Amino acid sequence: MFGGEEKTSYFCTDRVHHASCLAQRTRVELLFYIGMKYSKQPLTIEQQISLLKDRGLAIIDEAAAQKVLGSISYFRLANYFRPMETDKQNHQFKTGATFENAVRLYDFDASLRELVFKAIARIEIAMRTKMIHHFSLAHGAFWFVDKSLSREERLFQENIGSVERELHRTREEFIKDHFKKYDDPPFPPAWKTLEVVSFGVLSKMYYNFSDIKVKKNVARSLDLPQHKILESWAASLAALRNCCAHHARMWNRNYPVTPAIPAKLKNAWISNTAVADNKNCTYNYAASPTC
Repeated sequence: MFGGEEKTSYFCTDRVHHASCLAQRTRVELLFYIGMKYSKQPLTIEQQISLLKDRGLAIIDEAAAQKVLGSISYFRLANYFRPMETDKQNHQFKTGATFENAVRLYDFDASLRELVFKAIARIEIAMRTKMIHHFSLAHGAFWFVDKSLSREERLFQENIGSVERELHRTREEFIKDHFKKYDDPPFPPAWKTLEVVSFGVLSKMYYNFSDIKVKKNVARSLDLPQHKILESWAASLAALRNCCAHHARMWNRNYPVTPAIPAKLKNAWISNTAVADNKNCTYNYAASPTC
């Protein structure tokens, strides 16, 4: 969008290399594909506004738009332009599309993220607390380093590696004080260690724990019918939390994990009358969902 491109041929046998831009390509395409050399140049804010207007986007207050683009980057706002585009290849806008509508969507999304992030924090803390309590009472202070309590050795090793990195990185005083006083075992007990691991690692530790009876106790203490529902919800919430934490778009987005929906719950849903069949997509019901 910012200039011309030059096509370049690449021969690649490494299926991991270029993974971020080729994740959806087939194995044959990975072996030989046509790439393009990026040659677009940066634009001033005035040039960005001119480009949007040339593509058919109405801007009611250009001075306000300049201030917005000075604090919110063009490509962060681009996600909110897309629902108003009639030609997504050439980024031509529908009649009546306005810059101000995109900003309103952005503001709505920011408010939604704040609400969801606050709610997830309460769930995360509760799940962390209940795992520490139930798992430790059943299997001791260091259950998380016991490979015999894991379902998958590969995931066990991955989790331990993540725990080690978190312990090395943390600045929490209670972890520093522990290592000043103790050196055996090499990890602090679960009630200290699990307080510094990420929600993503926590969800993987729950999934990989092999004592189903204890996992069920944790799930039921959170008013869920069984452990597989909590496994699914924890993985989904961890992905959603990462989206919120990185200020990424939450509205109208497909997520990598779809939460399992139980037939019934002990407590009622807040409201499920407007939930579409695609439950791994978040919507603004004032707009048309495009997932």
